[in-house]
Amino acid sequence: MAANDIPKVAVVGVGIWGRNHARNHAEIGSLAAVVDKDPEVAARIAGQHGVPVRSFEDVLADPAIEGVAFALPPSQNLPLGRQALEAGKHLFVEKPLALNSRQGEELVALADKAERRLMIGHILHYHPAFVALADLVREGRLGRILSCVSHRMDLGRIRREEDALHALGTHDVSMILRLMGEAPCSVSATGGWHTHPTIADTTHVAMDFPDGRAAEIRVSWLHPFKEQRLVVIGEEAMAVFDDLQPWETKLVLYRHRFGERDGQPFQEKGEPEPVAVEPGEPLKRECLHFLSCIRSGETPLTDGREGLRVLRVLEEASASLAGQARAKAYARMRAASHLE
Repeated sequence: MAANDIPKVAVVGVGIWGRNHARNHAEIGSLAAVVDKDPEVAARIAGQHGVPVRSFEDVLADPAIEGVAFALPPSQNLPLGRQALEAGKHLFVEKPLALNSRQGEELVALADKAERRLMIGHILHYHPAFVALADLVREGRLGRILSCVSHRMDLGRIRREEDALHALGTHDVSMILRLMGEAPCSVSATGGWHTHPTIADTTHVAMDFPDGRAAEIRVSWLHPFKEQRLVVIGEEAMAVFDDLQPWETKLVLYRHRFGERDGQPFQEKGEPEPVAVEPGEPLKRECLHFLSCIRSGETPLTDGREGLRVLRVLEEASASLAGQARAKAYARMRAASHLE
């Protein structure tokens, strides 16, 4: 994309994560303005990149700004997203797409009506190691995929605006849906409420797919060490995407095989084979993809409909968690009444 053809974008919300969007768009040459409710934060980030601080209304009224990138609380994505789309802006929203699938469906419909691109910040789809893993699966090098197991855990920031599943597990749901190629036929979840009675600190999600395939996701912000690992088991080989490893070993292929021979189970182990991956910042690739979709009119890889599929899985998992939480609360109440 020639420098004079790069679409201009305003970043709305330049807090902990939004400032990274501002940095990347500035490096690309696409940053036109920043918007934030905190004037001091907005002025600092804008000053770092030599762009103005503007109001959201000013951004929407400026025809030179073709896109807006939201790094906002999910509750703001629909009301502000509606304004942006109706003003003719292409829209990028950080995950999740919206608070719930009903709101997500409305955003998708608005984008369709306005003929604007709607892209969701499922950043790991743009991670070079995950791109290579998805290619392995697409090319059939793992054989038929049987299961995926993802761990995303750390002794990290404890949230009060969302539970561990929504804070940490959204990307894992998104990656697994892409690798499996379809929605699960059932979703269940269990959790642990250790620091708050209604906000789960740890979650285990089980997803069942057609033909007996399965996936598991474990997330926690109460874990003694950091873990970011996705394991994919295929009939012909296995692969591990471990984002904490150096680039040379972020993606490793294992040609382990197993099955039944002469009525007996067998295993054949293969040596680990690192898969060559070209290093690159996933967020920059994500920003470039958004700009490319604005200019070309192509559908983003992580478009609104992909965001909806992820939201629906999260909703099923949340409903399962809520049922468990109610059962635990009832058990505590019963136990307390017996002690009186």
